[in-house]
Amino acid sequence: MSIGKFCYFAKKLFLFLFSVCCLTTAVFYISRLAPGDPLAAYYGDHVEKMGRDERARAEKRLGIHEPVSVQYIRWLERAAQGDFGISYKYKMNVAEVIRARAGNTLLLGGIGFVLVFVLALFLGVLCARRQGSLMDRVLCKAGTVTSCIPEFWLSFVLILIFAVKLRWLPSSGAYTIGKEHCLSDRLRHLVLPLSVVVLSHLWYYAYLIRTRILEELRLSYVLFAKAKGVPSKSVLYRHCLRNVLPSYLSLMAVSVPHILGGTSMVELVFSYPGIGTLAYESARYQDYNLLMLLCILSGVLVMLCSMAAQMINERIDPRMRLGKSS
Repeated sequence: MSIGKFCYFAKKLFLFLFSVCCLTTAVFYISRLAPGDPLAAYYGDHVEKMGRDERARAEKRLGIHEPVSVQYIRWLERAAQGDFGISYKYKMNVAEVIRARAGNTLLLGGIGFVLVFVLALFLGVLCARRQGSLMDRVLCKAGTVTSCIPEFWLSFVLILIFAVKLRWLPSSGAYTIGKEHCLSDRLRHLVLPLSVVVLSHLWYYAYLIRTRILEELRLSYVLFAKAKGVPSKSVLYRHCLRNVLPSYLSLMAVSVPHILGGTSMVELVFSYPGIGTLAYESARYQDYNLLMLLCILSGVLVMLCSMAAQMINERIDPRMRLGKSS
């Protein structure tokens, strides 16, 4: 590895670690300064009957009796060794709590991301190819409407239609009790939340593809190719789409946290046992250790995706490579 590449990756690593450190500091202090009683998550209603001495012992047991700065240093020491503490609400290691829910969110968000990526590309190319037609106008208006509908409202409408009125699909959960290993049952529970995730994000990316392709079609090289007799379909797919795809790939890399984060509201409405509902519960019950690890994982995902998008752009855009070299 050359010195230039080593310095490049060292700089990326330093920025990544510094950003994680800033994130943990901000989340740690803000969560502890927020109003509420974290003992209520651990002891429940019994906390109201605690005397002063018993409450002091309870706080000491959870390690929240010391100043916030001391708590943060102790937390950093344990976190550096891979120990993120126990969940106040679930009375178990926070890593195990997240591991039990992460698969559901990755399934919902992963399938949603792939569908949004593929369908947005297909719709964007289709609308650009038939710009101004009836189909293009209908898709543009329908996509604009669906992208403006709040996720929670769209979720309630789909539940009302398909779960309450028609009774075709389940309204909540990730699977029926006793059927956690049944693939067909899991897929039935995924249909409604997955529909909301896709409909909420699809047109935003499809419209970007449509706009970028239309911009390419107006450039001089397209007119030159058509003047030489190259078919319009060949110009669209072999030239315009190839020029648009790199920027679309970098955009989708940045959008991974956006789409995965969009599952949080959907999980709450559909009572889907994923990371979104877990984050809500950790903030509601002031489950500090669980909240910290969730924020770290979310922040790391955002930073890694942003760095990946930047590296993709530097690979495909010669101007960025020249700027980095200079």
